Formats: sequence, structure tokens, C-alpha cells
Amino acid sequence: MINNHEIDYRIIGEEMQYVRIELDPQETVVAEPGAFMMMDDGIQMETIFGDGSQQTGGIFGKLMSAGKRLLVGESLFMTAFTNMGYGKKRVSFASPYPGKIIALDLLQLGGKIICQKDAFLCAAKGVSVSIEFQRRLGTGLFGGEGFIMEKLEGDGMAFVHAGGHVFEKELQPGELLKIDTGCLVAFTQGVSYDIQFVGGIKNTLFGGEGVFFATLRGPGKIWIQTLPISRLASRILSFGTGARREEGSILGGLGNLLDGDGR
Repeated sequence: MINNHEIDYRIIGEEMQYVRIELDPQETVVAEPGAFMMMDDGIQMETIFGDGSQQTGGIFGKLMSAGKRLLVGESLFMTAFTNMGYGKKRVSFASPYPGKIIALDLLQLGGKIICQKDAFLCAAKGVSVSIEFQRRLGTGLFGGEGFIMEKLEGDGMAFVHAGGHVFEKELQPGELLKIDTGCLVAFTQGVSYDIQFVGGIKNTLFGGEGVFFATLRGPGKIWIQTLPISRLASRILSFGTGARREEGSILGGLGNLLDGDGR
């Protein structure tokens, strides 16, 4: 039985994408605060506690779920957009930085997706957005994106965002893939996730690629991003606050003049 609202959508753009959701009367989509871009007249916007899903445990269960979200810096609240008018209405949500929006049909993906905690953008009402605790000690301490990840459950559409180019890879049973922890966007529930030490003094001290890999073992699907926001922010910070490296020994300061940084 379908428990989530069935929504139609279209992802528009290339590097700075947005997703346009088409709602039938009384259909609702929920989104993270700050994701809203624009909407048609007739759509009602309401701030709700939690994610709007039918959670077990009553108010206590909702408080526990909200408390977990608060632990990782997520908002206690989400915004629900409901078509209160007649006919189809549209509401759009924009990506927060350059990258791609991924549409995930949870009904076709086993009903559960684990993703990095900042990836969620919006979803059909009824999709549960909660926290997935990684139970293994190595994963918990050295998981790169933290030992807490986000869990999307239900049978509706959910949308996540990641940096740079995003691609999907299918892992066969027993197939192992090693990946930079920041490049992992999401994976299906059949994938086993753990952390592996890179090893070697030179690799650890001078490799510049981090001390640990994320290891994923199939079967299942994974989504990988080429530009984690942490990597982008680090590069921008070092460029803006550190001394400029000259553009080669011959050009020297002339290189900075050529690229517009002459002062």
C-alpha cells in the first residue's frame, strides 16, 4: 500500500539545479528550512515539528526523533507545502551549492536510503527523515562525515543534493569499493558500510588524501559525488586567507596580474 503522497517532479538546470514539484489538490511535500525557492498561489506553507511522517511512539517518539536531529545540527522543524487550491500547483526547491539533485524513488529502492546528513533537500509527505547511527567503533570515530548519517524511509519520492558531478554505481554481491569518506552521498540498505585505515607512514603523513577510506560492500546501489562541500570550503578558505602561490617561476607576480589579482 502506498502511504506517501505521490508527487510529480522535474529537475531543472545543470550546475545550480532546482527541483519543481507538481502537487495535486491536498498533496504535500516537506523540505528542509531554507530550501524553498518559489511556489504558485494556492499552496499553503506551514512549519511542522519533525518530518510530518506517521512515527510510532506518539509524542515521545517524535521528541526522540527530533532530539537526534538536534544532536547533528539539523533543525527540529521542517516546512510543509500543501496544495489547498483547485487543480495542479507547483513549488520549487533550489540546491544550496553547485552540484546535482538526485531523485530517489524509495518504493523502487527497498524503502530505505542512508545518506550523508546534509544531503536531504525535500520529499513527499510521509517519508520519514531520521538519523542513522553507525554502530561500529571504527565507523563511528573516523567516518569523515561523522558517525551519524541520515536515514530516509518510506515508499515515496525523496530528493537529495550533492556537490560537483554525482553518479550512481551498482555493487554486485560481495563486491568491495573503497571511497573517500566525503565523496559518499548515499547507499541502499543492502550495502555494508565500514572504515579502513589507509596504512603506511608516508600515506598517513604526506598522502593528502585523509587517513581512512570508506569501504562499501554489495549488493546494492551507491551514489558518489566528485566535490564534497567540505573540500570546496577548505579550498576557498585556503585561497582567501593564505598567501597566494605564484603562477610559476617565470611569471611570478605577473601571473596574479593576468588573473585579476594585481594590487
